[in-house]
Amino acid sequence: MEAKADIGLIGLAVMGQNLVLNMDDHGYTVAVFNRTVSKVDDFINGNAKGTKVIGTHSIEEFVSALKRPRRAMLLVKAGPAVDSFIDMLIPHLEAGDIIIDGGNSNYQDTIRRTEYVESKGLLYIGTGVSGGEEGARHGPSIMPGGSPDAWPHVKPILQAVAAKVDDGTPCCDWVGENGAGHFVKMTHNGIEYGDMQLICEAYHLMKEGLGMHPDEMSAVFAEWNAGKLDSYLIEITRDILAFKDENGEHVVEKILDTAGQKGTGKWTSISSLDMGIPLTLIGEAVFSRFLSALKEERVVASKVLSGPAAKLDGDRQAFINDLREALYAAKIISYTQGYMLMRAAAQEYAWNLNYGGIALMWREGCIIRSLFLGKIKEAFDRDPKLSNLLLDPYFKEQVESAQEAWRRVVAKAVGMGIPVPAMSSALAFYDGYRHERLPANLLQAQRDYFGAHTYERVDRARGEFFHTNWTGTGGDVTASTYQA
Repeated sequence: MEAKADIGLIGLAVMGQNLVLNMDDHGYTVAVFNRTVSKVDDFINGNAKGTKVIGTHSIEEFVSALKRPRRAMLLVKAGPAVDSFIDMLIPHLEAGDIIIDGGNSNYQDTIRRTEYVESKGLLYIGTGVSGGEEGARHGPSIMPGGSPDAWPHVKPILQAVAAKVDDGTPCCDWVGENGAGHFVKMTHNGIEYGDMQLICEAYHLMKEGLGMHPDEMSAVFAEWNAGKLDSYLIEITRDILAFKDENGEHVVEKILDTAGQKGTGKWTSISSLDMGIPLTLIGEAVFSRFLSALKEERVVASKVLSGPAAKLDGDRQAFINDLREALYAAKIISYTQGYMLMRAAAQEYAWNLNYGGIALMWREGCIIRSLFLGKIKEAFDRDPKLSNLLLDPYFKEQVESAQEAWRRVVAKAVGMGIPVPAMSSALAFYDGYRHERLPANLLQAQRDYFGAHTYERVDRARGEFFHTNWTGTGGDVTASTYQA
């Protein structure tokens, strides 16, 4: 077969098909292959009919259709399927050819795969692609990392199909070596978990605490979407709450209250534990999905366990205004923690991450796209070495001006017995972060008492460790020190 395709794509599920059509729209010829080969013909004779898309029926035919350097992109299920296709492709590729994994792979797998593919004389990219089916078709956020030498060969294609901000800048740029792209995508998904949980907590407070009708709540979210909370997730929440079925009944209230997940939020939480970063809000968002899955247990518990009446005693509009401020303040904490995690990973893996550029990549096309991300870009434009978003003048002022409302919301939620784990954990993080001294001195004394784990002293230099014989019988032998 004559090599005609600028890029090839393996995996013709909805995301794959839509991304191929997006590439075709931008003038690129795409070769496609799928493990279930009949899907190739279905696509070519269906959604891709009339396009330049080339259907292939074997790996050999697929590779032979690609121009050099060959660019073969995988959009298959994360895990063993990716490794399987890499091994199928490698024998048919030549030095300098590029394999691209566009799925939701774990960044540690991408680190391993980059080393493996490079050992074969090839180049590898692991890229996050966010925006769902609509984004893939009309412009997703794309976060590539891997072999730096591969980037010039895929940059024109990926930036052409990516979403664009108002000035035309693509929401796609090089993130960093090996697993950096997939790590940033994983963090994006973790933040997405947090944003969704915060919105659900606001909904729960309005529904149970204020007794609001879905249409009333939809109107509130519409108002919020016209201000600083302007975002894709607020926008779709407005639409979801207003949506009615053929009987004129609100669909949202007919949906079973058990949340699913694909694991990226859990990966984000595990990474934060491994790196010692207090990603409390995203962790609570993951745990909230786990708790929602215990539906049958909760039904039984609801008939046995008691709590206060979930009704607000006070000014309803004032509470809604407070809720808006609490939601925004907690959102700031969620992104603060996400950026703390990325900074820790950059140090761990020697990645040179462009934090403002990452915010720009998320500004359009992805699930967490929002006006808010422009503020993060501005923060890093002001100070590229900013260590924490809370120390930026804008975010500092926003949290400080919102915190009284935030505290009122959390206090009233506790008083009404309505769970707000993400909103309250965000507040606890803020209060912990702003305290010069925390009670960990007592904790460390306890560790030294029962385990001789030693401690540092405020009146001595850091790095000098001490042990006290608290009982008079413990002796002077100490355990090794451990720093979280």
